[in-house]
Amino acid sequence: MLLLLGLLLIGPPAQAEDSKCTLLGRAQLPELSKDGDMLIGGIFSFHTGQEADIQSFTTIPKPLPCKNVNFREFQFALTMIFAIEEINRNSEILPHAFLGYKIYNDCGTSNIMRAALALVNGQDQAIHSNNCTQPDTVQAIIGHSGSTPTIGFATVIGRFHIPVVSHFATCACLSNRKEFPTFFRTIPSDYYQSRALAQLVKHFGWTWVGAVSSNNDYGINGIATFMQVAQQEGVCVEYSEAFDSTGPYSVLLRIVSVIKRSTSKVIMAFMTHREIKVLVEETERQNITDIQWIGSDAWITDTSLTNSKGNKALVGAIGFVVSKAQIPGLQNYLQRLHPSHFPQSSFVREFWEIVFNCTLATGSKKYQKRPCNGSENLENVQNQFTDVSDLRFTNNVYKAVYAVAHALHNLYTYEHGYGFDSSSTLPPWKVLHYLQTVNFTLETGEEVLFDSNGDSPARYDLINLQNVDESTMQVATIGYYDASLPQGQQFIMNNTNIVWGGGSKEVPVSVCSESCPPGTRKAVQKGKPVCCYDCVPCAEGEISNATDLVDCIKCQSEYWSNIRRDACVLKEIEFLSYGDLMGLLLALFSLIGAFFTTGVGLIFYYHRHTPIVRANNTELSFLLLFSLTLCFLCSLTFIGRPSHWSCMLRHTAFGITFVLCISCVLGKTIVVLMAFRATLPGSNVMKWFGPPQQRLSVLVFTLIQVLICVLWLTLSPPFPNKNMKYYKDKIILECDVGSAVGFWAVLGYIGLLSALCFVLAFLARKLPDNFNEAKFITFSMLIFCAVWITFIPAYVSSPGKFTVAVEIFAILASSSGLLFCNFIPKCYFIIFKPEKNTKKALMGKASK
Repeated sequence: MLLLLGLLLIGPPAQAEDSKCTLLGRAQLPELSKDGDMLIGGIFSFHTGQEADIQSFTTIPKPLPCKNVNFREFQFALTMIFAIEEINRNSEILPHAFLGYKIYNDCGTSNIMRAALALVNGQDQAIHSNNCTQPDTVQAIIGHSGSTPTIGFATVIGRFHIPVVSHFATCACLSNRKEFPTFFRTIPSDYYQSRALAQLVKHFGWTWVGAVSSNNDYGINGIATFMQVAQQEGVCVEYSEAFDSTGPYSVLLRIVSVIKRSTSKVIMAFMTHREIKVLVEETERQNITDIQWIGSDAWITDTSLTNSKGNKALVGAIGFVVSKAQIPGLQNYLQRLHPSHFPQSSFVREFWEIVFNCTLATGSKKYQKRPCNGSENLENVQNQFTDVSDLRFTNNVYKAVYAVAHALHNLYTYEHGYGFDSSSTLPPWKVLHYLQTVNFTLETGEEVLFDSNGDSPARYDLINLQNVDESTMQVATIGYYDASLPQGQQFIMNNTNIVWGGGSKEVPVSVCSESCPPGTRKAVQKGKPVCCYDCVPCAEGEISNATDLVDCIKCQSEYWSNIRRDACVLKEIEFLSYGDLMGLLLALFSLIGAFFTTGVGLIFYYHRHTPIVRANNTELSFLLLFSLTLCFLCSLTFIGRPSHWSCMLRHTAFGITFVLCISCVLGKTIVVLMAFRATLPGSNVMKWFGPPQQRLSVLVFTLIQVLICVLWLTLSPPFPNKNMKYYKDKIILECDVGSAVGFWAVLGYIGLLSALCFVLAFLARKLPDNFNEAKFITFSMLIFCAVWITFIPAYVSSPGKFTVAVEIFAILASSSGLLFCNFIPKCYFIIFKPEKNTKKALMGKASK
């Protein structure tokens, strides 16, 4: 590069007294040129290949010959000339100036650099100090199509403040204003294309893709941006490879081997048409089919792909390209091309000879072609040069020329008025300034402007290659991308039918792991990318209601996951209801107990004048039967959905009725003891515990329990509570006791009276049979105490509705014990042994 600059840059003054700038080396002449008041330069590669040569470095290297004619590049150059001539005819743009052009045809980075420096320096061998304005220097350069050559010469040209406007160089690196201060482009940056491609991949659900690129600035920068954005979109790249079409064949074989072993079915190809041709030909040769190609704009619409041996493999390829446009009059202009228009151009002659398969040379026998007869006309030819049906990048050349013309027009309008002086100096930095601020609309309605980085607005068409054969390539527009729109609205698909890789009508699947269905979450496999995962079922109480969720969602406290773990449902509410079999049976037993107690009461009432009833303290017996009936019935308050009133009622009713019941039993026990003591000579104890005292004792014992319950309900009453701690998937609707002290005070008081009653009855167990009601009371209290002692651990350890069932069972069991032990034997004698229910029989037994 230093040698090249030394050869081409203008050397230092030869003599101080006759100062002049001398060009070292021979100036390179442009391929197409025309003089004008102001010049616009152009650099295109009419040939895409270059002959190989080994330099000896003993002489000045000569430009290497080019090969492989590129009709599209030639169309770019002619479009530039067409735009300049159209501007010269337009009286509204630079009306007093005439635009000229210098267009170079070069292949290879070194030749392109030489052409760029020639456009900057001019072609005069010497420039004297009295004329250093360099009138033949161009005001701007249009080109090049490749990013790598553009990077090379734009870096140097930027030092001269001369604008470079590219129509096809898309590398995002060129947006760096520090390194490329004078670079502009009428094509969007790959910064946007890479993001659009990543969104495209995500749109079709391809989370596992391969990436192949050209081994140059365009490919490496483009694929790097794509991989970065793809990762943000949740897409994983299985492999990333880069190669050059002119590189070793072994590298190509290695890359194809990687593609063959891979599991991804989608390949992002960020490369030029040269690399994609080589790649698909090799994949076709190795019978690698069913690949979905995603292409960058550098090759996806290149019609030269029709000449590729593997062109059928590209059917179904999709990618983004700049929007298609129409340039009125361009086709006629291209078809009127004739070698006589550019007699100094060797390429025009070469082009003419290739198209018409004839020779323009005369007097030479080395040409085997027929001589051209002059009747050849491009109107009868269909090739890439004359085809204007799909103008995309050609339109970018057209816009670039108009952008430069508008900048020059604005410069002279604001700096010099409407007049133009061809002798006036035109500082290049002023052209640069006005080019940065251009904003106009073409006759086609397309807006042209540049942002602060010299980039054009990012708008793309999403296309699909639906037919590629030996002569045609059908392109269908299937969507759009506009980076200026809000996030989420930038990518739009239309309803066009899409042909997929291999000609399939079904969207290909390219994932490392199948999607995790609702009810599962993704668990990344160790040592693999995040797109490779196992589907793990959500834990209890968690759900995933969409596919491919990374984390399960925890249900709210009153909800629980269903069996499929894809929805939160209300937890089952559990309480002892009448609808449950257990609740129904307990309610039935409660009613049977109350009915049976009522029956016993009726028997006693009917036989109330018999000795057995009269001998068993009739008043306390009826009060005891009444309290037992309440005890049986109070168990019904424990069944059903708990509420504030039912919670307060069930515990207080239970506590008060049981104290009333035990008080009656305790009174009967004391009466038995007092009655026995009263039979002793000189005893007068019955007067101290007669009926009034018995009623008073029952009332006092009961009022104490009532007082405890009132304090309990006042300070911290029971209340309905949703217990979510015992079961994970159920809500136990229970009555919280509120104050534990109040609850256990009620139970403790019942237990105290029961223990006292049991002790007194136990002491009276050996009294004579006639009066020995204490024996039955002892048995009943033994059952009562046993039930309630076992109730405590069972109550504490029973879950949910079983807690209530245990409590009801304890009430029914203890009530039944009191009823059966105290009243069933008497009922037996009353009903089945009436002969013993006489005073004589009782007194006779007593005398014995």
